[in-house]
Amino acid sequence: MWIALPPGLLKMRRLLLVVWLGLISLAAGLVPGLLAGPAWAACALPPLALMAWAWVLTGRNWRSWRYAERADDLLISRGVLWREETVVPYGRMQLVEVTSGPVERHFGLASVQLHTAAAATDATIPGLDPAEAERLRDRLTELGEARSAGL
Repeated sequence: MWIALPPGLLKMRRLLLVVWLGLISLAAGLVPGLLAGPAWAACALPPLALMAWAWVLTGRNWRSWRYAERADDLLISRGVLWREETVVPYGRMQLVEVTSGPVERHFGLASVQLHTAAAATDATIPGLDPAEAERLRDRLTELGEARSAGL
């Protein structure tokens, strides 16, 4: 059963998009508009168009992320144009950590990062509720210890 990411991650990413491209758009329109005349204020339009396009793409990217806990492994699926599905066997997990930066903490989000022996299979599940991230960390650690006991 696939589990989708919570909408808080989409909200955070879209807010950051509006803040950064809004500032760029303001600077691109205001500075030339004041220095060269009002017609040059149209320089704000490309960043605004980029913001609208990125708004849609951010939503599509957020909807593409999902994960599933199976009997022997964890599946992580993501990507719109290039689908990427990562399978992490519980017995191969070496470290499961929960991280949360200042912006993520403000939005009540955390990320779970899985480390394995092979660097190519390290995986991350971003934007989880902190309680869910801790539950997932504890469950994956428990399953990893149980599966690696026979190695």
